[in-house]
Amino acid sequence: MNAGISIHVVDVATGKVAEGLTVSVERLKDGNRELTCAGQIAANGLFAELADHSEMFEPGQYEVCLDVADFYRAQGIQLPQVPFLDVLVYRFGLDDPQQHYHLPFKLTAWGLSCFRGGA
Repeated sequence: MNAGISIHVVDVATGKVAEGLTVSVERLKDGNRELTCAGQIAANGLFAELADHSEMFEPGQYEVCLDVADFYRAQGIQLPQVPFLDVLVYRFGLDDPQQHYHLPFKLTAWGLSCFRGGA
């Protein structure tokens, strides 16, 4: 597997990939945020935009933002006016950009699970 970051998202409430979920990845550096890439989860569950940006990753802190509430509302799911998960921010550290960091997100409108895969 190539160096860099990959993201896969599954809606465990339906057992399907979260196709259409809006995602962004930002690097945190010197108190600032740098957008690395943004887009949507593809039909295979992967965030394909990352494939073109593997050279941009260097050691540091990153955040993945998942627009959870918008995704579920677009699926016709009734959510409270103030959703439990709205924009989910997942901060992680990348120590060695020569390794592969795979982030497999499993989510519902009420919770999520993620771990580092691809080590």
